[in-house]
Amino acid sequence: MAKWGEGDPRWIVEERPDATNVNNWHWVEKNATSWSIDKLKELLTGLVVENKKGSCEVKELTKVEGEATANNRKGKLIFFYEFEVKGKWSGCLKDSKKSYKGTFDIPNLSEENEAHEIDVNVSCDSTSDDATEVKEIMRIVGTKVIQEKMAEYINRLREEYGQGIILPTKDCAKAPAPKVVNKENKAKEEMNKVVTDCSERMDGLGVRIHTKKLVTREEFKCRAADLYRALTDKGMVEAFTGGPATLEPAKGERFSMMGGHVTGEFVDLVPEKKIVQKWRIKSWPTEHYSFVTIELEEQDSTTVLRLTQQGVPDSEYDNTLQGWKTHYWQRMNQVFGFSANLF
Repeated sequence: MAKWGEGDPRWIVEERPDATNVNNWHWVEKNATSWSIDKLKELLTGLVVENKKGSCEVKELTKVEGEATANNRKGKLIFFYEFEVKGKWSGCLKDSKKSYKGTFDIPNLSEENEAHEIDVNVSCDSTSDDATEVKEIMRIVGTKVIQEKMAEYINRLREEYGQGIILPTKDCAKAPAPKVVNKENKAKEEMNKVVTDCSERMDGLGVRIHTKKLVTREEFKCRAADLYRALTDKGMVEAFTGGPATLEPAKGERFSMMGGHVTGEFVDLVPEKKIVQKWRIKSWPTEHYSFVTIELEEQDSTTVLRLTQQGVPDSEYDNTLQGWKTHYWQRMNQVFGFSANLF
């Protein structure tokens, strides 16, 4: 990574066919949430599962909540998605005309899980022997079919939103299209590859970085405005970190703090409510950034801070979690007297 204040040839503007996002250096994000919700409904509604004993059908989806984004940062194609899906099903045995109904939910559809690791929880409205047998068809056979449909969703997401997000440089007529992997256990294999040469294929580049999602909740005895300023004001950041900081709280602006140990870029800011950043620690794999969302909720006598960090390298998860507590929350309490109750 380039040091602050020093030149770096990667920042030199070059000619491009479209004159934007030189060398794919800047963070580019596509919102795939609406498309994903429609696609999940399309893949699951009316889905039929059966075996020699009977059959079941997904009648409707009652809940599809979450988000999905496709991102390009310095040639690295990264997908984030997380959804909770709930629905209703009905089914019957082949030797019976009586139909039974129930519900199902998918609690862990996210980039952290392979398609075959996705859970499907099934329940039935009736507890009779026949109902239990029908429920088992939906649970055993249905889970496998639904997992296959989730693998299809992952592949389609990459195909739909991977196109055009990595742009051509002056030496390449067009960017390579991400390869769509059809096998279930390969659905995410290409998610974190680094583009180094436009002539190479997407499936032959870079290395995969296994990551986790970090979620934490903190409570501070201060106003949301004070907490927001502590996280975005240069002077206050320097005060609680005990070192020089370079930052301008504006969308697209880069920041550096703790002597360059923590660096990143502001992706979005909603004063006193929300901060979204590209964020990394110096010791992480080169040019690998996580995606940090900090949400503030002011209550009667406290402000609740909720932090979600996607893309933390597995090997750095514990250190990163402890770092937030030690170098951010506890230091802010000591310096600003926020008297937080840590959770």
